Amino acid sequence: MAVPRSRGALSVAAAAKNYKITLLPGDGIGPEIMAVAKDILVEVGSQRDIAFDFTECLVGGAAIDATGVPLPPETLATCQASDAVLLAAIGGYKWDTLPADQRPEQGLLGLRAGLGVFANLRPANILPQLIDASSLKREVVEGTDIMVVRELIGGIYFGKPKGFGTDEAGNRTGFNTMVYSVPEIERIARVGFETAKKRSNRLCSVEKSNVLEVSQLWKEIVTKVHQEEYPEVELSHMYVDNAAMQIIRAPTQFDTIVTGNIFGDILSDAASMLTGSIGMLPSAAVGTDGPGLYEPVHGSAPDIAGTDKANPLAQVLSAAMMLRYQFGEEEAAAQMEKAVNDALDEGYRTGDIMSSGCTQVGCKKMGEILMEKIKA
Repeated sequence: MAVPRSRGALSVAAAAKNYKITLLPGDGIGPEIMAVAKDILVEVGSQRDIAFDFTECLVGGAAIDATGVPLPPETLATCQASDAVLLAAIGGYKWDTLPADQRPEQGLLGLRAGLGVFANLRPANILPQLIDASSLKREVVEGTDIMVVRELIGGIYFGKPKGFGTDEAGNRTGFNTMVYSVPEIERIARVGFETAKKRSNRLCSVEKSNVLEVSQLWKEIVTKVHQEEYPEVELSHMYVDNAAMQIIRAPTQFDTIVTGNIFGDILSDAASMLTGSIGMLPSAAVGTDGPGLYEPVHGSAPDIAGTDKANPLAQVLSAAMMLRYQFGEEEAAAQMEKAVNDALDEGYRTGDIMSSGCTQVGCKKMGEILMEKIKA
């Protein structure tokens, strides 16, 4: 079975610019929210002489069902040959009983490694319309604007050795290795510093150097890169446990955070909930060159899949990040972001961000409202 399923170019051939996009709807609510983002991209492109050549591929649980593996070679090859990759969601209860190395999430890890996207940019900024949807008090979260720069293809998720074994007493064990090399730390540190320069020129490096040798090396190398290459950026250091506490206690103290894979995974999810819903946040994964990977922070939400309850806004905002960071299409990205803000200003909400006095809508209806804003 051929895994990539080409949908063809969905805009005029004579467009001034043409981008090859691999779409990975994945599992759960993925196909629903991807459909909304795809339609919005096509409309924005048609207004700006931009053509998109979309190819849809299988990944995650959907790929396991069709091919037996979470990342078919054809999918990876198609992604590598594209200009950018837009992913929706991976995973679900259906595949939870599979061996760890065969679960849907392995497809995502393999995709990141195969694309060489080592830096994950995950913003957590408070939209004024959703402050009261946050689980924290308004006075705590108002003004929050954090960018977490997470190392994505190293650390404990990829370190060797890993697996299962038996200890001296005959007890079964599981083990993983958290390891970083100097070049890996240097390159993610540079992304952190460059990102900070584009924001408020402040970078906080998060690690656990009071306990872990790998974090001691991390702190040493980040400090060295700072001193030799970015002395104009204000650098601070924080232990990960304290950082988790401070993000909840006083989030506005942070601007840009750079950290390793597992710490970034945890902290960016914690930061996302400051905004009121994980369903509102996009992310970008980029490397030195080649296609980037753009996806919403939220999961596949299998419990609401197919019920038209999904929030497509993070998927749309991820597509906007793709336009901005991959292609430099600032005006098109801003147009999509404005449509989201306009819809929220008018009180439209999906169930996850619903509040008193607003109008609750489903995934398809939210897509229709966004399309009206784009066409206006």
